[in-house]
Amino acid sequence: MKSTISKQIFAIASLIIQFIIPFIGNAQQKSSRPNIIYIYADDLGYGDVSAYGATQIQTPNLDRLAIEGTRFTNAHSTSATCTPSRYGLITGIYPWRQQGTGILPGDAKLIIPIDRVTLPQIFKRAGYQTAIVGKWHLGLGMQVKKNWNGEIKPGPNEVGFDYSFIFPATADRVPTVFMENQRVLGLEDDDPIEVDYEHKVGNDPTGKEHPELLKMPSSSGHGHNQTIVNGIGRIGYMSGGHRSRWVDEEISTTFLTVAKEFIEKNQKEPFFLYFSLTEPHVPRMPATRFKGKSNLGYRGDAILQLDWTVGQLVEQIETLGLADNTIIIFSSDNGPVLDDGYDDGAVTLRNGHMPAGSLRGGKYSIFEGGTRVPFIVSGAGVAKKKVSNALICQMDLLASVADMLNQKIPSGEAVDSQSLWDVFLGTKNHGRSHLVEHAGSLGIIKDNWKYIEPSNAPVYAKLTDTELGNAATVQLYDLSNDIGEKKNVAARYPEVVKEMAELLEKERMGHK
Repeated sequence: MKSTISKQIFAIASLIIQFIIPFIGNAQQKSSRPNIIYIYADDLGYGDVSAYGATQIQTPNLDRLAIEGTRFTNAHSTSATCTPSRYGLITGIYPWRQQGTGILPGDAKLIIPIDRVTLPQIFKRAGYQTAIVGKWHLGLGMQVKKNWNGEIKPGPNEVGFDYSFIFPATADRVPTVFMENQRVLGLEDDDPIEVDYEHKVGNDPTGKEHPELLKMPSSSGHGHNQTIVNGIGRIGYMSGGHRSRWVDEEISTTFLTVAKEFIEKNQKEPFFLYFSLTEPHVPRMPATRFKGKSNLGYRGDAILQLDWTVGQLVEQIETLGLADNTIIIFSSDNGPVLDDGYDDGAVTLRNGHMPAGSLRGGKYSIFEGGTRVPFIVSGAGVAKKKVSNALICQMDLLASVADMLNQKIPSGEAVDSQSLWDVFLGTKNHGRSHLVEHAGSLGIIKDNWKYIEPSNAPVYAKLTDTELGNAATVQLYDLSNDIGEKKNVAARYPEVVKEMAELLEKERMGHK
């Protein structure tokens, strides 16, 4: 009898070893390599999301991410404009350390080094499938003058993305085409593309010569009056590729469709998707279904389209059963701007909406409105219904992911990225000790203090109606009770000014 019972126990134990233990091991392996989706809005402000206090517009899908995850109130891009912020995200390096990282034209050469560690490479080395879908704006190829009718490289694929579906720069710059991996989609041999940012090419009408052809007028002085595509004047000149040119109202849904296809294809293995949206960057031309829905002009409509797009992606993740092993991170590349080149109702139909919320400044500004942006982390292992005031930066994602995936960063690379994975998950509260902000001049945050170095740069940008935050004298703000940076207390706290100035100079001189 005892022998029979022993045999039964042995048999059960064998089943446990054969089936249960491997399952546990697989579950641990799965949870240690979560899918990561990084959703990057374009020019979305701190006050443009209802979870961050917006009342004139509602963003229910983003609000849901915030409720089901951690919402950060002291999160920053590296810079107050798009190209440098994206450079910092991908490289883990402050863009002001490297020349040529300002806002790029559409024909710029690649500015991401192909021989140094990048965010997608970290994932790729850990066995992830990697993709970028959406805006790139970090240059392509080795030179400005390039053949748009053949392979164009290096680009996203050479810096770590297995798959790329992008447009080269921004929607207001030529060439207005989609690229899949290294080639323009839809090209025809008898209609080759030519691009030039200095001289007109081809016979396409320009906004300057034919304003009567525009369905969206360009704002005076901005320069969005060169080659007309889809009734909208662009920056730069383009000829050819007429059948390959996008339709503005379809850009967002095209990117969404491609992103969903990537997720569907790679659902059985870990993946990293960098989903780089175009909303609410100019020209704002949302799909017809969203036009007029916000009562805030096309900018508000574009934000509603953005929110809907996020909801569609979340719905797919849930439908595929990936929610328990997927982390979604949402943020914006810099602060907001209303009139950035087109007369689209963003100013006249604002209706009391405050795109930067209680922050001062916006896109292009060294004030908090330039780099303090929405940042929401939701999904597997993330603390729910949490609001965190930890100081974090988007470029910290690189070092954080490297630690999480046990990937080593080579010495001297990604030098400004800090490992804060537990902070991103909302399970720890202490972020960075300090952060340098960049918008032409430099500022630095430490604890509750914000220091802005003296500068002779312009104080105000008339074209965009933006306080740039520059001043000939030093500025110091106590963000604990003055997040709007209204009261300069530099004269009152000279010892703090000295400490902050020395810290900024130390950062400026470091890692050279």
